[in-house]
Amino acid sequence: MKPEQRDFARKMRGDPTDAEAALWRLLRGRGLAHLKFRRQVPIGRYVVDFACFRYRLIVEADGSQHAESTHDQVRDSWLAAQGYTIVRFWNADILQSPTVIQDTILARAGLPW
Repeated sequence: MKPEQRDFARKMRGDPTDAEAALWRLLRGRGLAHLKFRRQVPIGRYVVDFACFRYRLIVEADGSQHAESTHDQVRDSWLAAQGYTIVRFWNADILQSPTVIQDTILARAGLPW
């Protein structure tokens, strides 16, 4: 991991969006079915919002800047080639429907909900 990447991830952890903060409250401390998530984690040349390494699951909180992003498509393809499953949620959905978000994460991890 490059020092710049580590510094960027550290900065992102210190300045989360409202949706990222809400999602972290749901995921932190093994709060969701005892899954261990890390936030703002460098994987390869990318920094992902949340990662559960045991289930190779990445959870992303997306704002409007991610709509139809070719960068995100390339990034997701690379991460998928590394064996990760990526699930993306719109910020508004995270803030308005946390139960649906929780159930979707559990389903994508292959766990009962």
